[in-house]
Formats: sequence, C-alpha cells, structure tokens
Amino acid sequence: MKKKTNSTLIITTLVCLLPVILSLVLYDRLPAQIAVHFDHTGAPDNYLPKALAVFGLPVLLAAINLLTHFMLDHDPRRKNASATMRLVAKWSIPLISVIVIPVTLFMAMGARIPIVMLVTGLVGVLLVICGNYLPKCKRNYTMGIRLPWTLDSDDNWNKTHRFAGPIWVIGGFLFIATAFFDTLYAGLAVIAVMVVLPAIYSYLTYRKAHLH
Repeated sequence: MKKKTNSTLIITTLVCLLPVILSLVLYDRLPAQIAVHFDHTGAPDNYLPKALAVFGLPVLLAAINLLTHFMLDHDPRRKNASATMRLVAKWSIPLISVIVIPVTLFMAMGARIPIVMLVTGLVGVLLVICGNYLPKCKRNYTMGIRLPWTLDSDDNWNKTHRFAGPIWVIGGFLFIATAFFDTLYAGLAVIAVMVVLPAIYSYLTYRKAHLH
C-alpha cells in the first residue's frame, strides 16, 4: 500500500509540473505580464511576471499536491474515507495544473478561450462526483462535511452525508449550468445552498439527538 501511495504521489507531482515543458516551448512568444486571474466575465484582473507565472505556478501546484497527499495519507481515520473521493482529491490539483495553466498561456498569446465556462464546468463535475460518493464516506478528519456536529458522532456524520449527497449532485449540475450565464450570483447561490442546507440539517440532527 505504501509503495502504491508513493507512486501516486510521484506521478501526480510530475503531472503538476508538466506545463513547465509547454512553458519552455512558448516562453519567447509570451508577453512580459501574464494574466493569472479573471473576473466572472472572463476579463483579466490580476497579472504576474512571465517567469513567475510559467514556472512558479506549476511549482506552487506541485507543493499543494504534496500537502494534499500528506494530509490524506496521515489522517488517523483515512480508511473511513471513500476510496473514490480520496482518488479524486489526489488527482484534482494535477488536473487543474494540466488544464488551467496551458489555457492561461494560450490566452496570454491571444487565444480566445472561455476560461470562466471551462473552470466552472470543471468544478461542477468535481462537485457531482463528490456528491455521488459523500454517502459512502465515513467519519474522518480530512474529507467530507467536517462540522462540529458531524465530527461529534458517526450517526450525525452518516445522516448528514446521506442528506448532502443528492444536494451536491444536483448542485453540481446546476453549477455547470451557470457557466452558460453571464452572472456571478447564480453560482454563488448554488454553492451557498450546498453548504448551508447540510449544515442546518446536521445541527438539527444534533439537537434532536441531545434532547432525548
């Protein structure tokens, strides 16, 4: 198991760094300043110097990937987490790196790419996957809906995650749908519902259990 974990860590870290190869190929054709953040309309609103953007961002994502693996692999209750959700968590950062960074570079060269739609769709897909596997995730310290009341008991954790699963799946699809509308508030509203409803349910379940 440890050997498999180490190989996954090495592979995902290398995948995070793959965009560096593309950066080397395109380096001379890139502008001095590269947009690395965009508002809800897709207009750039934050820039980094070329060298920092093309080399620093992959390294930063590789570091985040290492931290993610460390936290997941050293959770005392790691065996309780859904194997699929652990796999998604371990590959989400590499996926972001090999999709978002190349898109950012091509946009810096003048390509017209709907980055907001792309990122929104990617996040929505991840939400749908997580929602599908939330009910299978047992109580642990790194994955799932970690609230004071869900961490208080297995019963509250299991009930809350069974309740939240369908909400996250539906919310994920709705979040994907918001990618086709030029509005920030629809997506924020979907995320708010996905967060608030399970939290309220978990608290009410806790209150009910402690009234008896």
